[in-house]
Amino acid sequence: MKCPKCGTEARDVARFCQRCHATLRYVCPSCQHEQRQGGKCEKCGVDFLKYLTVVVASKKVEADAEHERVEQRSALMKDLLLTPFTLGLPLIRTLYTGFRKSRNS
Repeated sequence: MKCPKCGTEARDVARFCQRCHATLRYVCPSCQHEQRQGGKCEKCGVDFLKYLTVVVASKKVEADAEHERVEQRSALMKDLLLTPFTLGLPLIRTLYTGFRKSRNS
């Protein structure tokens, strides 16, 4: 097979051109089907870019939720540690607002 970018002869099993490093085989992120051109899977029809965009967006949502949970926990721990100095008022406020949020949802 010839490289579409530089025209160098490449083996049929090669994933990249040895000369210009162009991609010669693409793997579908959904079904793992290998093919010669990228963009859309020949087997399942998934658009590579749209699929990866959705995966990245869902991972970002998961990471944001985890970050929010860690932030809430650290704020609670800070309020617990500062209880002797603040008389527990921030802790009561944090617990009360958290209780109100859980009742409303």
